[in-house]
Amino acid sequence: MRLKTTIALFEYWNRIRGQDFAPSRSQIVPSDVRHILSSLFLLEMNESGRIAFRLAGTRICDLFGRDLGSASLRELWAHGDDDIEKTAAGVMEHAIPALLNVTGYSTAGHRASFEIILLPLRSEGVGCDKLLGAIAPVAAASWLEVVPLEFLALDRSRLLHEQLGRQPDATDGEIDDSHFAAERSPSISDTMRRMMSHALEDVAGTNVPFRHG
Repeated sequence: MRLKTTIALFEYWNRIRGQDFAPSRSQIVPSDVRHILSSLFLLEMNESGRIAFRLAGTRICDLFGRDLGSASLRELWAHGDDDIEKTAAGVMEHAIPALLNVTGYSTAGHRASFEIILLPLRSEGVGCDKLLGAIAPVAAASWLEVVPLEFLALDRSRLLHEQLGRQPDATDGEIDDSHFAAERSPSISDTMRRMMSHALEDVAGTNVPFRHG
């Protein structure tokens, strides 16, 4: 993680979960994250079995030039990429946060880099069935929120299981290079597969700036 928004949300999520593998939806207090609220979103499985936006911050909707309430996650990705849904479903299933580095492409041919963080949330009695997330641009650009993004493309993804035992430290600047892996990380599917293999071997309502779906 390199950006204030993603680091701040991870810190908040990690703090409120305590000793649990993930916090419950009811533990999220919008006023606690008011400074980044417009960049946050909430995902859940819809009736069609697709992962869709339940809530989307106004800044995110402005980035895409439309209300994202009820939109499926895959709609935002090039060619309706199903892999992003598999990644999100994996974060829910394994209750391990993930960080995505993506490039957004505008309708006018601009491009910009973003960080997206996906954090699992529990519903009482049913395990992790929602995702709290944030999207943040790596650098300011005058066209962002003026010229809509047409789609996102995934550059890199990694699990944040190594960070679960410690808090990442933000700096005064927007970017904190201490939380950036210099080398390309293995894919989420590869990491989950390796973790599962090791396990088997061992066994032998608030008025907030959101648009609702």
